[in-house]
Amino acid sequence: MEQQKLPNVTIALVLSIVSFLCCCFSMGIGGIILSGIALFLISKDTKLYNQNPQEYSNFSALKTAKIVAIIGLVLAIGSLLWTSYSIIQMGGWDAYMEQFNIMMEQFNNQ
Repeated sequence: MEQQKLPNVTIALVLSIVSFLCCCFSMGIGGIILSGIALFLISKDTKLYNQNPQEYSNFSALKTAKIVAIIGLVLAIGSLLWTSYSIIQMGGWDAYMEQFNIMMEQFNNQ
């Protein structure tokens, strides 16, 4: 009997990798969402693999995707907490955005 590939491994791995980028560019929210979706897909494939392990060949790729998704989730949560802490320390969202605009003006003038 020829072994099949688990159906969601590739998309879970792609979502996990993209969650790294999203945790940096969306204050952590995008990374949390994408890592959560990846972990959901991984859990579906894990259940499928546990029902009939001889039928599937790419369980190691599934484990890799799970590790990358967990790391992306931890980084996204850390990014969200750091952003929240920064906003609170600066005195609210308006002060945070004012500081951001000042930094962007300095960057554009260089």
